[in-house]
Amino acid sequence: MYGVAVDANTAFFSSIAYPAVAELGLRVNKLGKSSVTYEVGIFERGMDEVRAVAQCVHVFVERSTGRPSHEGMSSKLRKVLERLCVEQRSLKL
Repeated sequence: MYGVAVDANTAFFSSIAYPAVAELGLRVNKLGKSSVTYEVGIFERGMDEVRAVAQCVHVFVERSTGRPSHEGMSSKLRKVLERLCVEQRSLKL
């Protein structure tokens, strides 16, 4: 099984110029059976304002078929990704 990037995008808000140092924050926004949506926030060190946000969706597919795995991603990988997951639950009002 391997991951295929099926969607990627970036929203740019402002630049970071040398000699400033960029800091990146990674989280998982959505964790499916065979897919994961990552989000990366890009900041200038020491600043709270986000400079850019990148998002990427990976689908884990079987090597033999190129199709999403019926079993989903491995439990080992899922455990690692769950630690980064901030998936929001909908609230009923």
